[in-house]
Amino acid sequence: MHLAIVDLLKLEPKDNIHVMGWVRSFRGGRFIALNDGSCMKSIQIVVDPEIIGEDTLSTISTGASLSVKGDLVESLGSGQKTEIQAKEIQVLGKANPEDVQQTILQPKKHSLEKLREQAHLRMRTNLFGAIFRIRHHMAYAIHKYFNDNGYFYIHTPIITGTDAEGAGETFRVTTLPVGKKEEVSAEQDFFGKPTHLTVSGQLEAELAALALGKAYTFGPTFRAENSNTTRHLAEFWMIEPELAFADITDNMNLGEDFLKFLVSYALEHCHEDLVFLNDRATKEEQQLPKEKRNQYSLLERMKMVVDHDFERITYSNAIDILLQSKPHKKKQFKFPVEWGIDLQSEHEKFLVEKHFKKPVIIVDYPAQIKAFYMRQNEDGKTVAAMDVLFPGIGEIIGGSQREERHEILEQKCKEFNVPKEAIWWYLDTRKFGTVPHAGFGLGFERLMMFVTGMTNIRDVIPFPRTPKNAEF
Repeated sequence: MHLAIVDLLKLEPKDNIHVMGWVRSFRGGRFIALNDGSCMKSIQIVVDPEIIGEDTLSTISTGASLSVKGDLVESLGSGQKTEIQAKEIQVLGKANPEDVQQTILQPKKHSLEKLREQAHLRMRTNLFGAIFRIRHHMAYAIHKYFNDNGYFYIHTPIITGTDAEGAGETFRVTTLPVGKKEEVSAEQDFFGKPTHLTVSGQLEAELAALALGKAYTFGPTFRAENSNTTRHLAEFWMIEPELAFADITDNMNLGEDFLKFLVSYALEHCHEDLVFLNDRATKEEQQLPKEKRNQYSLLERMKMVVDHDFERITYSNAIDILLQSKPHKKKQFKFPVEWGIDLQSEHEKFLVEKHFKKPVIIVDYPAQIKAFYMRQNEDGKTVAAMDVLFPGIGEIIGGSQREERHEILEQKCKEFNVPKEAIWWYLDTRKFGTVPHAGFGLGFERLMMFVTGMTNIRDVIPFPRTPKNAEF
């Protein structure tokens, strides 16, 4: 059985080691840097041409895959504690040097755009190896947190007949022949009604919470939003917990505790990869004009989340702070500030990074800019909605106490043009032992952008789906 390099690097010198991986470099016909993706570091393989024949050596090049047997010994060179003196090398898969020169596997710096064009190979690079190892750890941490806190994992439907957000930006699902969708009744379609890929598992997760007490979803969601920005994907992953017998304060407490746990988990379990990403981001920032640089490094932003209690303010308070701010008075904000607006990223970042210098939770938003299912406050103007704002990223969580009162929810459906017959089952839950309950949505890729410091959402998901792009 071969050893993973991440485990091999922890060992003291030992005979008869077996390791497999891909060649990152082959220097002077003597030194091979071998990496298997299990960690950032490579193991150095030292080759004696008298032991490893020329027939084998001539087929080893950057990108090739090897099986190496030998002894783990103390390294005489700098940069590594141990190395492997090779006794036997088998080339598992060759890589033509001329072909390698046309790919991102050649050992030089490549643009992120170039790396996206070759997404089938980009996980082989240091940068994306680090990102996707962290993605794994974050996915595991999400399930660990909810499992340890008594939540039940619910698989909500990917194909649905409802639009939880009411935005209408959905991908239609149909078996009807192309060109005949409008001519043929939806009743003749596979499901007998119009269906689409889900934009959220929230409504179904609420049903689970109203039976099991605590539930969460973690699955793919889809938005047919024709937006080619650094913050939008057509396919992404959402974490959506729902909690029965809970109000907006319970929801804020859950969001803060959950995010602190995730960031702490990353700092503890992804240290090597985070140090690499922190150093990379710092170097990249130095190329930017001073006004566009992040005020804090990646690791500083993460520690800001862990070390501080989140500031909690109302939407009205947030607007007052923005109106009194220098950027507003000097007309430096791109978007206007007034009560009733949907806060923009520039507003959110000001509140977090300049004003409070720590994460912020904003609560009690104007009803007209939030969804129909959010609980109406006594003032009749606002709803018990909350957004959690992070340094460098702006909004990372959006949630609310849900409207549990049947009559008010029916009225909200009318106001928001949500057909009651489409969500009769959702309304039904308010007739049979309704209770206060709350929940939120956290976009997994938005979390990944924060934890990795990447500025383009396409770089934190293995194979991004965007307008005019469904490659790989």
